Amino acid sequence: MAKPPGSTSIAVEKTEREPLYRQLFARSGFGFAALDTEGRIIEANATLLRSFAVCALEDLPRFDACVSAKDRSIIAYAMRPKSAEQAPWEIRLQRPDNSEFWVLASFMEPPALPGEGTPPAIIVQIIDIDERKRNALELAEREARWNNALESAGQGVWDHDFSRGDLFYSRQWRAIRGLQPDDAIDSSLESWIQSVHPDDRAHVIAEIKKQETGQTGFSVFSYRERHKEGHWVWVESRGAVVEYGADGKPSRIAGTDTDITERKEAEERLAQMSRRLELALDVSRIGVFEVNLKTSEVQWDDRMIEMYGLTEEPNATTWERALHPLDQREAAAKVQNGIFNGRDFANEFRIIRGDGEIRHLRGRSAPYVDTTGVARLIGANWDVTEDVLLQEELTRAKELAEARAGELESAKARIEYTALHDHLTGLPNRRYLDAAIDDAANEARQAGSRLAVLHIDLDRFKEINDTLGHLAGDQMLIHAAGVLRELKGDGDFVARIGGDEFVFLSSGPNGRNLAVLAEAIVEAMRKPVTFNGHICRFGASVGIASQSGAAIDAKQLLVNADLALYRAKNRGRSRHEFFTSDFQAQIIINKQTADEILSGIEQSRFLPYYQPQFCARTLDIIGVETLARWDHPTRGILTPDTFLKIAEDLDCVATIDRIVLEKSLADFREWQSLGLGIGKISANVSSKRLHDPELARSLRTLDIKPRSLSFELLESIFLDDCDRTVLENLAEMRKLGIDIEIDDFGTGHASIVSLMKLSPRRLKIDRQLVKPVSRSPGQRKLVGTIVEIGRSLNIEVVAEGVETPAHVAIMRDLGCDILQGYALARPMPAQAIPDFVRREEWRLEVGNVRDLQNGVRRAVNR
Repeated sequence: MAKPPGSTSIAVEKTEREPLYRQLFARSGFGFAALDTEGRIIEANATLLRSFAVCALEDLPRFDACVSAKDRSIIAYAMRPKSAEQAPWEIRLQRPDNSEFWVLASFMEPPALPGEGTPPAIIVQIIDIDERKRNALELAEREARWNNALESAGQGVWDHDFSRGDLFYSRQWRAIRGLQPDDAIDSSLESWIQSVHPDDRAHVIAEIKKQETGQTGFSVFSYRERHKEGHWVWVESRGAVVEYGADGKPSRIAGTDTDITERKEAEERLAQMSRRLELALDVSRIGVFEVNLKTSEVQWDDRMIEMYGLTEEPNATTWERALHPLDQREAAAKVQNGIFNGRDFANEFRIIRGDGEIRHLRGRSAPYVDTTGVARLIGANWDVTEDVLLQEELTRAKELAEARAGELESAKARIEYTALHDHLTGLPNRRYLDAAIDDAANEARQAGSRLAVLHIDLDRFKEINDTLGHLAGDQMLIHAAGVLRELKGDGDFVARIGGDEFVFLSSGPNGRNLAVLAEAIVEAMRKPVTFNGHICRFGASVGIASQSGAAIDAKQLLVNADLALYRAKNRGRSRHEFFTSDFQAQIIINKQTADEILSGIEQSRFLPYYQPQFCARTLDIIGVETLARWDHPTRGILTPDTFLKIAEDLDCVATIDRIVLEKSLADFREWQSLGLGIGKISANVSSKRLHDPELARSLRTLDIKPRSLSFELLESIFLDDCDRTVLENLAEMRKLGIDIEIDDFGTGHASIVSLMKLSPRRLKIDRQLVKPVSRSPGQRKLVGTIVEIGRSLNIEVVAEGVETPAHVAIMRDLGCDILQGYALARPMPAQAIPDFVRREEWRLEVGNVRDLQNGVRRAVNR
């Protein structure tokens, strides 16, 4: 039986009617194929064969092999049994030559009709959409490239279609202003103009009106707009009219915005640099010139004109005419050589000013080619007449000195000795030491021996100077030099390097016992010295460092010995200390910690923790003590004992205190708004900060509500001997409504007189006195006496270290006003305070205070 026209088909029984799908294959302009249950193509019409560029069905593989590898993952899903309403699939098919084309494919299961035999498993219909699909993909790719280009250029796109009421703002446009993609935008001019810098608003409104009225088809202007985070950003807006309405006015305006903040800042920096350069040139009296080597046109600044004494504008011959006749040839030759070689050059010459005065000038010049390709020469001149005259005078003096060569040789020897020796003690000085230690290091390296440095500093020398005068001090230095000379052995070297400091070098193949030598120095310096009937006593601290063989580093030895001396003086003086690897490791750790502290200050990683304070009678929270903490990036929250000493060495304790204080004041204002009942905060103030003349000015800049802040002064601050700065700072604190508290009372040396003089609002009993009260009647009596002192002076008393319910009861019974300690609350961050106050769990922790009091009384009376 013949195959139907336009299709390739399997023969059909004559007794069966031709299936409906074959008729569809023959009559449809779309590509059709029939698949068996294994996915093989058993029939296909001519349209489908042409799509695959084949002539016969046998030229096609299984259907899944006809699908591009990029889309095969979806075929199994697309060919599953499904309803006829399933949407067609966009997939790529692959020809035998591996070329691909896009089709819209539909998959259906043909029904079994009477008289048509068994139908195929699946009918596939394809519609060629290759050209349309590729055009769409190309368009999308172009649009993506355009968007990417705008994004990478940092340009935000805006499109105002007034006719449709459609206002579009791209993601980058929003990002310039710190807005999120889904942030709402109030695009009305009245609202938006408020985000523009006040100085730019009139200019911006004028430019927008020009756009909207059609005065200009394209406009570019820049202005400042407030970023979402609060700072100003410079925006360059470029807009153009893209559509006009029937009335001839713009109906659609589109454009781009670019963040030019960095450019504007760079322009400002350049302007500042130019101003500084101009000022520097003006102050230094350096004149600048430029010559167009093609046209010989010259440009001189005012300083050049003034330097040459001109009364008219300079021209191409002015400089050569001004040159002194004896210098013309050499000076002009240097210019020509410099231009010919294309390198910068120096010049020195004399000129005859317009008023006839001869001046000596120096100059530097450099040839270059500008952006237009024109060769130019730029340079500077400055007047060195005084220097030249001085040099000439020195030359004459030198010639005169050389005529007296005999005398100078003797004087030179004396000068050299003076230059290398201390005039008071006769010992070598620092200059001599630097040369000697380098020589000793070289010798020790070559011999493989040891070189040791002992850095010696006299103790209590300043007191002798201050009490007996500098003459006595000089005698002590001469005596110390004599002691060191006596202890100096063969190969040793002793120098005075300044003030009351000496260096002792010990080297040689045998080597000395450095500990014994250092002790001998310390012991000898302890011996009393008589001066004008006065017995003078002083001592010495010694820092020791040594190295051997090739590892010797002379400069590092001096540094190490100085560090060891620093440790000796910190450990009590009149002793010696060796520089060790452990010491070096500690120095490295301290240096790292110091760097981290400075970084922590820059990153604002210092923060307050708060320990609540409670009314002793009601246990209501009435305030908090501010405690400094360091939020270390790797070690977590650190207490002051881990960083305070190094921070003091860095002289940044006051900075940390201010950071913590400012944050605590902000937290306090937040608690006030929440109505938590916290009436005050207290903070420690160090002795050094109390002596700071800038403290009062710094406090006046803060928003401090009267009676809301207390400063705690350690009792160890000697209040009986306050200097003027301390008294002025205390007076300013009171003016600002800041209360004064005495911290750690009972362990220092504050007298009753100093308490009356200072009149603090509160004093805090040190935890060392509070801790034993639960087991020591004598301690309770002592604390009770302190409470009575405070009460008699009208000073509130705060008990620190309240760690148990018994402490709560006893301190309340003794008459304390305020309680603070672990029994009631531990230090906590600011965010924990509101929840802590609302839960009032401290009341459950300590129980009923009166019950505790009664229990304590019974225990005491047994």
